[in-house]
Amino acid sequence: MLRITHQITEARAELQRICARTHDDQVVHKEATVREILHAVKRQGDQALVQYTQDFDRVALTPEGLRVTGAELDAAYQQVSKSLLDALRVACRNIEAFHRRRLPKSWVQFEDNGIVLGKRYTPVDRAGIYIPGGRAAYPSTVLMNAIPAKVAGVSRIVMVTPPGPDKAITPAVLVAAQEAGISEIYRVGGAQAIGALAYGTESIPAVDVITGPGNIYVTLAKKLVFGTVGIDSLAGPSEVLVIADDSANPDHVATDMLAQAEHDPLAASIVITTSASLAEAVAASVARQLADHPRQTLTEKSIANYGLAVVVDTLEQAADLSNQFAPEHLQLEVADPWSLLDHIRHAGAIFLGHSTPEAIGDYLAGPNHTLPTSGAARYASPLCTETFMKHSSLIQYTPKALQEVSEAIAVLTEAEGLPSHGQSVSDRV
Repeated sequence: MLRITHQITEARAELQRICARTHDDQVVHKEATVREILHAVKRQGDQALVQYTQDFDRVALTPEGLRVTGAELDAAYQQVSKSLLDALRVACRNIEAFHRRRLPKSWVQFEDNGIVLGKRYTPVDRAGIYIPGGRAAYPSTVLMNAIPAKVAGVSRIVMVTPPGPDKAITPAVLVAAQEAGISEIYRVGGAQAIGALAYGTESIPAVDVITGPGNIYVTLAKKLVFGTVGIDSLAGPSEVLVIADDSANPDHVATDMLAQAEHDPLAASIVITTSASLAEAVAASVARQLADHPRQTLTEKSIANYGLAVVVDTLEQAADLSNQFAPEHLQLEVADPWSLLDHIRHAGAIFLGHSTPEAIGDYLAGPNHTLPTSGAARYASPLCTETFMKHSSLIQYTPKALQEVSEAIAVLTEAEGLPSHGQSVSDRV
């Protein structure tokens, strides 16, 4: 079931294929559909949301029924266990503590000649977070998107999520939202929800930034509204790459791979190891665990199409292949992970050592689990407080300081043929 290769050239080709797994011929057709949906939401507002929710989710709503009521929010607490509530609160504390450490600070620098330079950070006014539905409920994703926005100081956070067949939202998702400080929640999903957040409707306000993962239609909608609003990233299917030596436990590695495969048939699970015997043992363990896996069908499909074991000679070769793939999640299941870390350049989140499974980052370690996928870790970073902030440059010159640079500015403005630029300085000196 899990393919094993000992050839570096073949491994590179396979990693490239897996990285490009979402670039299919259907994307152009889907993008046309998404454009149509966005245009309808922009023109028809709530009515389009109601119609698309009926068409796609088979749920009949009215415009008045889009917003989750206070009674529903209160009732959600009665429908979750105390242990789940306690776990959500532990996660909230850890996530908030981590993101407070990441909160950027405004600064001002005073030069001796009277020049003042600085950077001033301010939050966006309104943020929209998208929480997917479908195969599973994701209260952890609520926390990972809402808490950084709160820490950043966003004054209004709007959440959208698809309704279930009975119009309800999963209680755990509603409780997570409230624990994170969100009470403005709308039962709408898909590209139409992204359109509502970008353009605004009679019920849902237009926001400044949209974050949160979704299916291909949600991702394409975020891509198309970028510019009207900011977005966090274009999230693809989940992926994990494990670098392991002979100190790793093959059953643990196999479970870590299946933990990604169970997300989605397009999820990718890769192990690169210096031990041929470990690769064989991991493949055998994957097969055993799949035999009675609760999500067997989709997990098997993921492993069959996008599972891979690569045997290399050195950990440096493993790091080189990992840097090519630039994984969303990278686990260093080796005897000395901190030494290997020096060779890692591209990864969304890095998990060091045998006791740090990727799941710890998914739920409550603190760092964000909304990460760059499909190779985007080469240039992108995890969602954080800065996602919900922007900065303004601060500049102040005294008359003396302006005098000192006036000649250089005159030369530059003349070179660019912009006389009024030069005159705006020379008039003052």
